[in-house]
Amino acid sequence: MYTWEDRARAQSEKTQSLTLRPENTAGVVRAYIEHGLGESGLLQKLYYIGPQFRRERPQKGRYRQFSQIGAEVIGPPSAGSESPLRDAEVLEMLATLLDELGITGWTLELNSVGSAADRARYNEALRAALVPVVGQMCGDCQRRAETNPLRVLDCKVAADQPIIETLPVIADSLDEESKKHFAAVTAALDAAGVPYTRNHRLVRGLDYYTRTTFEFTHGGLGAQNALLGGGRYDGLSEMLGGPRAPGIGFAMGEDRLVLTLLAALEQGVVAAKADAFIAPLGEGMNAAALVLARELRHQGLWIELGEGSFRLKKSFEAADKTARQIVILGEDELQSGILTVKNFSTGVQTKVPRGELAVFLSN
Repeated sequence: MYTWEDRARAQSEKTQSLTLRPENTAGVVRAYIEHGLGESGLLQKLYYIGPQFRRERPQKGRYRQFSQIGAEVIGPPSAGSESPLRDAEVLEMLATLLDELGITGWTLELNSVGSAADRARYNEALRAALVPVVGQMCGDCQRRAETNPLRVLDCKVAADQPIIETLPVIADSLDEESKKHFAAVTAALDAAGVPYTRNHRLVRGLDYYTRTTFEFTHGGLGAQNALLGGGRYDGLSEMLGGPRAPGIGFAMGEDRLVLTLLAALEQGVVAAKADAFIAPLGEGMNAAALVLARELRHQGLWIELGEGSFRLKKSFEAADKTARQIVILGEDELQSGILTVKNFSTGVQTKVPRGELAVFLSN
């Protein structure tokens, strides 16, 4: 937490005492150092959920107090922490998360900001390119051109975009190692079938970011369309006095996630459904149904559990609303070990041995 007297931005404003909680990456890395988490020699996969505070004026889905979900993968280089596979793994996980939440139409924007030396070269190129044009840009861009030229690329002012499009791109300042790392990230994403777009203007203004940087965007959020974002920060641990510990992470605003889900509902997008609904035939089958649900959940399936007091028609109605398939569990099924499964999209009803049920439902 940081507290300071904030100067007024305009004559009409008063000086304010502000206490803000910054983004969490540096705090996670500091905890990694203080608690000796690198001593195990293993990768650490850490997450956080909690309130954050920002100074900027509110925009759609961006409040001065908001909740954030984030995760970091960090560890010694010997554990594979700087491998491009770590980057691709985090991105694949996020793509899967959004898909399972029923969020469609997302776009993964990807770029590389290179090494510290790459970024220094690019800053100089950017600063030089801004000299003749920055006077035509907004006040924030004029200030950023002096203090942190990379932040100019974050500008969302429509009138500034044609100028920004003419500025140099960081890809032209990358060394061979950074290019090789980024190519390996995209190759892994291609192999996994995760779609992405190269956005040459996507950067991170904080000095500790290196190489891969990314954002997932969604049209349901309007002009400020970033749903979540993150990047790699290979030198941050050393900056804080710790051992070498490359890492990559992301942060997602819960408020913006909720707005995206609401936009999907308004557009009539069908919500994601469970893999199966288990319908016990009679209250005496409730315990057996719970055992079956536990078995299937432990094998990674999303299972909804019905109630034995339901008539079969009511179970079918509930299942059709919440799941892709229904599994009937009565005395006969329990004794024989052969269960009846109906797929709602095809209407096909199949007899499936209990030992093969998880594979059948997942397909």
